[in-house]
Amino acid sequence: MAEALCWRSCVVSSKHISRGPLKAEPTVRAQPVPAQPHYASARALTRSGVRGFTRQQIGARRNNVMCSVATGVSMKTYDYAKLSEAERVAVCERPRIDVSSIMAIVGPICENVQKRGDAALKEYTAKFDGVNIDNCVMKIEDIPMPTLDPEVQAAFDVAYDNIHKFHMAQKQQAPLVVETMPGVVCRRVSRPVAAVGLYVPGGTAVLPSTALMLAIPAKIAGCTTMVLATPPMKDGSICPEVLYVAKKVGVTHVLKAGGAQAVAAMAYGTETCPKVTKIFGPGNQFVTAAKMTLQNSTAMVSIDMPAGPSEVMVIADMDAPIAFVAADLLSQAEHGKDSQVVLVTLPGVDIEAIHAEVERQRALLPRGDIASEALSHSFVVQVDSKETACKFSNLYAPEHLIVNVDDANSWMPLLDEAGSIFLGRWTPESVGDYASGTNHVLPTYGYARMYSGVSLDSFQKYMTVQELTEDGLKLLGPHVALMAKVEGLDAHRRAVTLRIGMDHD
Repeated sequence: MAEALCWRSCVVSSKHISRGPLKAEPTVRAQPVPAQPHYASARALTRSGVRGFTRQQIGARRNNVMCSVATGVSMKTYDYAKLSEAERVAVCERPRIDVSSIMAIVGPICENVQKRGDAALKEYTAKFDGVNIDNCVMKIEDIPMPTLDPEVQAAFDVAYDNIHKFHMAQKQQAPLVVETMPGVVCRRVSRPVAAVGLYVPGGTAVLPSTALMLAIPAKIAGCTTMVLATPPMKDGSICPEVLYVAKKVGVTHVLKAGGAQAVAAMAYGTETCPKVTKIFGPGNQFVTAAKMTLQNSTAMVSIDMPAGPSEVMVIADMDAPIAFVAADLLSQAEHGKDSQVVLVTLPGVDIEAIHAEVERQRALLPRGDIASEALSHSFVVQVDSKETACKFSNLYAPEHLIVNVDDANSWMPLLDEAGSIFLGRWTPESVGDYASGTNHVLPTYGYARMYSGVSLDSFQKYMTVQELTEDGLKLLGPHVALMAKVEGLDAHRRAVTLRIGMDHD
């Protein structure tokens, strides 16, 4: 569950989508949707995202890609076996975002907040959110516990319990202690990141669930300063469900601001906002641009991970219920126009029936128009086996991976690259977003290849400790002294040899 920016890619606008190698310049524009499936022409393929090839090469592959559509929804369908390796990589490229134009906006905002603090925060909140706020920051003890609908409160309490249980289980019970040789003892100990910023989005959708996902592991880790930032509502108040979570978990401060300005306030600190040393949470491209910028600035702040727009991959076999598959695709498509969903089908799956069901369900959604735009740059990949499905999934490295197949657990040894995995017929991605216990702040845009989702470890740092006895140094020291001599670092060598009588001044 993330809505942000990827630095490898750029989206020109919600209606001008491109996918492919970075050198590709053309964009895809919305086209009239035919009533029946058709095979894409060479020109259509050039526009649609299989880039980096000559027109002749594209023409030779024109029968490798079928565009399957239903009224109002368009998802291209690729036959994996007929794509070259280069085309398979190109298909995995996400929608692109114009980094330079975003940075031109975010940079001055961060600088202004650094210089002018709360005054700049108030100005940007009035400008971007249309809200005039008197106080930027509230201390948690000054906030009364909000009253929620009893059923809503009970749902959040269940989510709290499950998330707390799963993250508490990650806590290290005792430091790692190893005697590597007689008289040489090494330890690894954890300490909390003292001051953390927790960004809870509040743009097109308010996400109090993100408050749970960030605040609970921060509290378990022992972070002493926890600033929760979220945009105010139109009346200047904060979403009551977000405040309920903040009070229940025990954050220390609530920052009534969103966007790049909120990230900058937490990174630099203001008159009322404490400075933090690590910032967490999803957000739009401006939020993530600010996070990426500030971690490389004088603010001396780190971030949880780069993030991109929300995405899901669904792997379905012929027995996967069509309604389930369609609902899972839409659950991420409704996040934002720049979200992407991918369906990987095994032999026997009725793709046209799934398209029809997606359109039927989409038409019922309040955010159906948003989902439709996301679907316009999403796609289907047909594969012939379990092994091929896993190979393509690992190549794409999705934020969320739903494995809607028989004996889904048997697929796990073949799956290496995903933010979070949802196994079987009865595990929709929604449970991870809210209340199963796992964390929903996850790497997107293929970053699952090298980043993990947020966990208890994200809020901790680790120190190594070594302690030697005199006998231990006499045993190890000559080896260290010789290695220091090889590297030409004589002071290193003498720090050992003077202690064990190998050198005399």
